Amino acid sequence: MKLAIPELSFLILIGPSGCGKSTFARRHFEPTEILSSDEYRGFVSDDDNDQTATDDAFEALWVVARKRLARGRLTVLDATNVQVESRKKAVALAREYERLPIAIVFDLPEQVLNERNRVRSDRDCGPYVVSTQRQQMLRGMQGLDKEGFRQIYRLSSVEEVNAVTVVREPLPRPEGRHEGG
Repeated sequence: MKLAIPELSFLILIGPSGCGKSTFARRHFEPTEILSSDEYRGFVSDDDNDQTATDDAFEALWVVARKRLARGRLTVLDATNVQVESRKKAVALAREYERLPIAIVFDLPEQVLNERNRVRSDRDCGPYVVSTQRQQMLRGMQGLDKEGFRQIYRLSSVEEVNAVTVVREPLPRPEGRHEGG
């Protein structure tokens, strides 16, 4: 599957813990393009898993997101984003800076998520949390276009995630405009 990502976009990764959002982001985007909620928790608390640092982490993350979007830089939000409320700010920010909000949904089977989380040494995310996150995501999937996302990609299997090719689409040049002036 080929995902066409316009240069001026704010890419929102959506999926429960263990679905592969961070791995996907690292595979397809530059480290400077990825704003990871886990990393920002680490920046503010020295512990990527410290859920008590979430508000502070997102406060810092949104500052950087604003700076990147204002500069016309492709920006990728790596967080679960499974609740409508958690996506509203991202879509509003994209609109504020006239960027395209694009969603990539990682809709993997719950069994895969639980297996992955069971072997993770960096997270303690049990089946109840995964099930809750997945149900929240599924409830909101039908309304993603109404939330304002301009493109929505849904990946439904590990094979599909692994087969993705990301193609960056440059913005069209206005007619009559040439390099150098």
